[in-house]
Amino acid sequence: MQLSAGTLLFDLLVSLGYMMIMKKCGIKLFWAFIPFAREYQISRCSDRENDGRVYAFFGGMQVIIRIVFSFLSDYQYLIVFLTIPYLAFIIGKVVYQIRIYTGLTEVFGRSKKWSILFVLFEGITVIIWGFSKKFQPVKELDINNPEGAKVFGGEVKAEEEGLSVNIKERTAKDFFKKKTLLKDIHMNIPKGHMVLLLGGSGAGKTTFVNAVTGYEKADAKILLNGRNIYTEYSRMMFDIGFVPQQDLMRGTDTVKLTLSDAASLRLPTGVEKKEKKERIEEVLNEFGLQAIETSLVDKLSGGQRKRLSIAMEYISDPSLFILDEPDSGLDGVVARGLFEKLRAIADEGKIVIVITHTPDRVIDLFDDVIVLAKDAGRTGRLAWYGPVNEAYEFFGKDSMEDILLSINQKEEGGEGKADEYVEKYADYMQEKVG
Repeated sequence: MQLSAGTLLFDLLVSLGYMMIMKKCGIKLFWAFIPFAREYQISRCSDRENDGRVYAFFGGMQVIIRIVFSFLSDYQYLIVFLTIPYLAFIIGKVVYQIRIYTGLTEVFGRSKKWSILFVLFEGITVIIWGFSKKFQPVKELDINNPEGAKVFGGEVKAEEEGLSVNIKERTAKDFFKKKTLLKDIHMNIPKGHMVLLLGGSGAGKTTFVNAVTGYEKADAKILLNGRNIYTEYSRMMFDIGFVPQQDLMRGTDTVKLTLSDAASLRLPTGVEKKEKKERIEEVLNEFGLQAIETSLVDKLSGGQRKRLSIAMEYISDPSLFILDEPDSGLDGVVARGLFEKLRAIADEGKIVIVITHTPDRVIDLFDDVIVLAKDAGRTGRLAWYGPVNEAYEFFGKDSMEDILLSINQKEEGGEGKADEYVEKYADYMQEKVG
């Protein structure tokens, strides 16, 4: 009993040691009492978060195999068979444990020899590092996502027609923590507008599109022509078209068969056969595909494939049409023709939102631009929504590429002014609404 009590006391001291290390790093203290989770949190303190994920996996698998062992005591041959992966997980765990604690020594400005002591005498070393005031981080860490730029905090009043977007936030679980992907995005896009969606890598373009279309719901209210996309999704889904960057067409099908299959999927079930056939012919003609309707998809040029890909989503005559890099792989002339077609679709009273990495060559065809930026908290924020010509004035730039460079992080080759413009736009919105 004395040994048991001593063991419990030592385990408690080790947990308290972890807690004190986490306190020094700004991590929530309760993680110190959860096995494997605490090692992952220490990996964040070590600036080795990815290593912590792998370490937790190896440790978890090691525990699972131990449990399996307990049920296989009468099956020695199975135990022998599982011993090899068990040893592999132990070795993997030790390797990543060394990597994590090596990172910790770097963050605390200590000799890397301490990482070996952590592995060999983990409990004692944790207690020393936790309770001694001599061990303090010397490297600044981004542990608990900073707040980032200030928010507008209000909402835009929804219009009866067009797209109304009020996103408070979009969050996701990332291993043992909550991550905010989008925050404070508000806008009204009128019918008949063609809008550029601009933003650097990780700024939240795809997350924004998924939230707006209802594919991945956010804490938001999204209205299309006065109807709530989230609460009426089963009916509204036919009124939204999304064209991904990569097409999903079978190369051995003809153009017409491909469009016919799309019509079966995209048109409401109540549409009569005659009406469906007429719609297919109408779209073939509208996208210049009638002359090649019997051609196989594999035989089409890049421009023809892209037009067919767009036609597949347009078959349902959506009010909101979103395209992800429709000009990818196309030369300037073909891309220009494609964007002119999208401009014509917008002029029919549709809302067209386009993501493209080469906006400046077709910017004259757009009405507005949405600029998403990654703030100091690594959250996608709205740095501008409005007319293209006003965007140039707002950012003090004369091209979309320069605007993008101004909001990109410095480590990405940009100017690192995302927070500055997010806050400037928040002030602009408060004045506009207020």
